[in-house]
Amino acid sequence: QTKNKSNTRPNPTMSSSANDSGSAGVNIDTMSLDQLNSVKQQQESRLEQLTAQYHQLRAVSARLSTAQTSLSTIPVNGAGEGREIMIPLTESLYAPGRIVDPNKVLVELGAGFFVEKSAKDAIKVLERKGKVVDANSDNVMAMAEASSRNCQAVQQAMQGKMMEIQARQQGISYKNQMEGK
Repeated sequence: QTKNKSNTRPNPTMSSSANDSGSAGVNIDTMSLDQLNSVKQQQESRLEQLTAQYHQLRAVSARLSTAQTSLSTIPVNGAGEGREIMIPLTESLYAPGRIVDPNKVLVELGAGFFVEKSAKDAIKVLERKGKVVDANSDNVMAMAEASSRNCQAVQQAMQGKMMEIQARQQGISYKNQMEGK
């Protein structure tokens, strides 16, 4: 770990990945205030984007879970046949429909491709999709945490630079006062 003369904060480098090991960081102690401010704005913007992405992934996970629950409530022994349901066409548009065969459902595989599956197999597909979404949201959360740490490191570096500038200005002011006597 390196240390700054005016500030004893650890490791004045920033990483661009969630896993800091093996990644080349940027030494923020060598940057000017303007450069630090620019980096801070970039990191804050990245953090906002990652947070939005995380919330989107959590919403997808919730919808997958709701779909699993809905599929598990459809009776497969023929009792659900003819039952009226609302079919989602988009996130906010539903159309009325009837269950023709409670054991056959359409499952979206992605990119607009659908396949007919049994309710049991459809639940398995949703579980697999849910695991992928959860893993992605964990990765996004790790990147957001790294970005948050980067923002904090830059903020500390900026405060250290400001303290150095103030100390330098006070020293010059004191020197001028002493020479004026």
